[in-house]
Amino acid sequence: MANINFVPDDYVQNNESRRTNLMYLILFAVVMIALCSSFMTIKIRQRACGIKEKLVNTKMIQIQEAIEKFEELQTKRGAMMRTALTTSELLEPVPRSVLLASLTNNLPQGVSLLKLGLVQKESRQPTSTVSTSNYKAKQAKKAAAEAKVSQEKQLETHIDIEGMAPSDLQVAAYIERLSNSSLLENVALVESKEHKVEDSTTFRQFKLTAMLRKEIHLTRDDVKAIRDEAENTIWNF
Repeated sequence: MANINFVPDDYVQNNESRRTNLMYLILFAVVMIALCSSFMTIKIRQRACGIKEKLVNTKMIQIQEAIEKFEELQTKRGAMMRTALTTSELLEPVPRSVLLASLTNNLPQGVSLLKLGLVQKESRQPTSTVSTSNYKAKQAKKAAAEAKVSQEKQLETHIDIEGMAPSDLQVAAYIERLSNSSLLENVALVESKEHKVEDSTTFRQFKLTAMLRKEIHLTRDDVKAIRDEAENTIWNF
């Protein structure tokens, strides 16, 4: 028996069209959801990148500030070092090693140093009489202000020297050499006494005082020459 279809063809076509449209709508929805998800993911990543960029910029600014502070500290350190060198040159115009080398260079044969002391003292400035006249008093104050020097330049370096010598002749020769030195002045003998060692050998133990010359300035060549001569003196001693 043949099957008879009572459903109209238009109805069947409409159902198929609706199904097809529904499938398109579902696919469109899936595509839109995927696009929205991708867009949201991109936005989230952009925000994360933006936050990281801000952190990197903040760190770069901090590093730049640290570098600027370091350079500023280096500049201050250089200025402090120059000030310290200038002050040391004012307070100690002749390095102690150079002074010791000069004292060693002038040692006569057989004379040796036992002790060396350096003391810096303020120089005694002569006091001027005060006039009763106002004009003279003003002139005296003006002259004193113009003649005033820095405290560093008022310092005097006093030197105490102790040593041993075979006889007083070597002591006298050492005093003469120091007196002719370009670094020292006011060389004087304080004491010279007899001293015996274990094998009954007699020596003269002496003490001298001297002062470092004021406003003395040594060049690098002078310092090198003094030190080189001191090295030769030590090797020949």
